[in-house]
Amino acid sequence: MSAYSIDDLLYLMSRLRDPQTGCPWDLKQTPQKIINYSIEEVYELADAIESADIDDIKGELGDVLFQVIFLARLADEEQQFSFNDVVDTLCSKLVSRHPHVFINGHLYPSESDGEQPPVDSINRIDEEQVAKNWETIKASERAKKSRVGLFDDVPLALPALSRAVKLQKRAATIGFDWPDAKGALVKLKEEVLELEELIHQVEQNSDLSVDLLPRLEDELGDVLFSSINVARKIGINGEQALRHANKKFVGRIDAVTHKLQQQQLESSQGHAFGADGEVSVDIGKVDAEKLNDLWDEVKHEEK
Repeated sequence: MSAYSIDDLLYLMSRLRDPQTGCPWDLKQTPQKIINYSIEEVYELADAIESADIDDIKGELGDVLFQVIFLARLADEEQQFSFNDVVDTLCSKLVSRHPHVFINGHLYPSESDGEQPPVDSINRIDEEQVAKNWETIKASERAKKSRVGLFDDVPLALPALSRAVKLQKRAATIGFDWPDAKGALVKLKEEVLELEELIHQVEQNSDLSVDLLPRLEDELGDVLFSSINVARKIGINGEQALRHANKKFVGRIDAVTHKLQQQQLESSQGHAFGADGEVSVDIGKVDAEKLNDLWDEVKHEEK
C-alpha cells in the first residue's frame, strides 16, 4: 500500500466530521475548544525535539498538522476559508517576506524574465539583515491592516516569556535596545538589587502592608523581563534555556533522592522498605544542610 498523502488526511478529516457517520467527539469540537489541544500539541512537539527522538518528532509533527487540518475544516464548514486558502495565504506571505530569495516576487523561478539570481546573491545578505528586512516587511503589512501600533500584532495570548521576547525584538526595530549583552546584564543586576531591597523591607515588616505584595510582583517581573533581555542579546532562546534548567533540576533532585535511598538502605540494613519494595525516604524529615551537601555532590559528579 502506498503512503498516505495530504489529500488522504483531508479526506480523513471529512470522514471524522461527517454529520451522519463521523466521530461523536470530533463533531462536538469548535475552534475555541480545539485551540487548547493545539497549544498542548506544540509543547509536546517541543519536548520531542528536545529529546531528539526521531519517531517522537515525526509523530508530534503529525499531531500539530492535524490541528491545522482540523481548524481549517471547521472554518470550511462555516464557509469562512478552506485548507487550500491557508496554504495560499502562507505561500504568498513567505514569498513576499523573502525578496532576497524570490527576486521578482514569484514562487517558481523563470530564466526568461530574469528571475534567476546570480549564484552568489544569496550570500550577500546575512541572517541579521534578513531579520531586519522581515520586521520592515511586517511593519508594512501592519500598516495595510491599519495596525499602526508597534505592538498591535503581538498576541496577548502568547506565553509571557515568548511575548516578552517578541516585545523586546519589536522595540529594537525603533532603536529601543541595549547595544550589547553587557548593557542588558547591568540592567538585570540593577533590577535584582531593587528586588533585594524590597524583600529586605518585607522581612523587616512582618505585617505586610497592602501595597508591598504588588510591588514585589512588579519588581520580580522586572527581573524576569531583564533576564529574557540578556538571553536575547547573547543569542539564547529563553524558553529553551528554562526547559533545560527544569530538566536539570528534576535530574538533580532524582539523584539526591537516590543517594538518600542508598544511605538509608545502608544505615537500616535493608529494613526501611515501603509497600512497593522500594526504600522509603521521607525527604521532609531530612536535614536541610544534608540536602544541600547532597545537591553539591550531585553537581560535582556532573562535571
